[in-house]
Amino acid sequence: MNRKRPSGSAGKHVLLVATTSLGFVVVQLDVSIVNVALARIGAALSTGVGGLQWVVDAYTLAFASFLLLGGALGDRAGARRVFASGMAIFSAASLGCGLAPGLGLLVAARALQGFGAALLMPCSLALLNHGCAQNQPLRARAIGLWTASGGAALAAGPIVGGFMVARLGWASIFLVNVPIGILAIWLVFRFVDETPRVADPRPFDWGGQACAAVVLFTLTGAFIEAGSRGWRAPVVTAGFVLAVLAAAAFLRIERRSSAPMLPPRLFARPTVVAANLMGFAVNLALYGTIFSLSFYFQQAKGYSPETTGLAFLPLMAVLTVVNVLAGRAAGRYGVRWPMAGGCAFGAVGFLLLTSIGADTSYLSVITRLLFLPIGIGMAVPAMTTALLSSVPKDIGGTASGVLNTIRQAAGAIGVAVFGSLMSMGIVAGMRVAFIGSAALVACAALTVLLLVPGDAGKRQEGT
Repeated sequence: MNRKRPSGSAGKHVLLVATTSLGFVVVQLDVSIVNVALARIGAALSTGVGGLQWVVDAYTLAFASFLLLGGALGDRAGARRVFASGMAIFSAASLGCGLAPGLGLLVAARALQGFGAALLMPCSLALLNHGCAQNQPLRARAIGLWTASGGAALAAGPIVGGFMVARLGWASIFLVNVPIGILAIWLVFRFVDETPRVADPRPFDWGGQACAAVVLFTLTGAFIEAGSRGWRAPVVTAGFVLAVLAAAAFLRIERRSSAPMLPPRLFARPTVVAANLMGFAVNLALYGTIFSLSFYFQQAKGYSPETTGLAFLPLMAVLTVVNVLAGRAAGRYGVRWPMAGGCAFGAVGFLLLTSIGADTSYLSVITRLLFLPIGIGMAVPAMTTALLSSVPKDIGGTASGVLNTIRQAAGAIGVAVFGSLMSMGIVAGMRVAFIGSAALVACAALTVLLLVPGDAGKRQEGT
């Protein structure tokens, strides 16, 4: 049966961006919306900071662990089919989160959410990339809008969550995903074309997938437990040792696999290396910052969940606007300077944040904080464009899966590290974390300047 499509390429691309962006929105929303609900969840389920870190990181870790699987399945089975399947799992898990009576079931449902998100996220980007065909400026603009939607969702999470928690209870922040998921599934089957399947008779790299998951869970778990048990606790030491052993096994498996999760030809490209290193640095710093600032506003400054959500409002507005403008700039001028300049600007912001205290005015805090959405909003669309424009289309899903795996793993590690540093005290721990973040993001800027060509991602004459 032929489905009725919007007439005109403009209408088709609008619906393409809107549909794929819905997938990015729910994924990013659930990264940040939970942060302002943590105090209420902790009180309702009788758990401390360590348990609350697991509520955040169970989602992020499962997301990171299975993103490569999602990208590979999208390439092999069709990105539209896998996108819809992931959205269905995500929506069902969201219902489970909202109905969870205890911490254990909530963490398990959060992990299942992360698995669903891992299936739909790389396929969302693969569908967008396929729909833009060879039109590089159109791709850059579309990615800018797609990234803006995710950035807005990430920044809006605390605002939306604050109002929902105060008025409807903490469970509502998960239940809201269900109607969004149903709408996204209908839209993708109604208006979005399926991607070509990549014929590959080789078996999927299950050994590499298992080792990658073990690395992420044990490494992040060790950081989380270090905050409450101490760095010399046996379980912490065992976690780090197991992570190293699993990482060694992963590298060995990848060298021998006929269909490795990390194709060697992918990382033979300097631009791909730079984009992934930058993604790691930015997400570690950003996710850790959002997590710690939620506690800072509520515990150090005494804000309510609603007020805490509103405190993040300027970030949402600035991040959204800068993402859109940056996508257009990357298509016209190339990706090198937006990536490097954005990271450098963000590093300055982290350095300025190191001097805030419990008595620092909100105006002073937000003025320094706005350096982050300006810098990151400038850099991330260019980073994504750089990656997709430098790899063959047949591994576009895998490439986006690798990038997002690294970014989400970094986010989980950021929450774990920032959370463990808060055992020093909220303000003292944040200061140490911000110094480290400034150094990490500055190194990312330098890496971009060294590895990314000046004409990478730039609009070609005649296109």
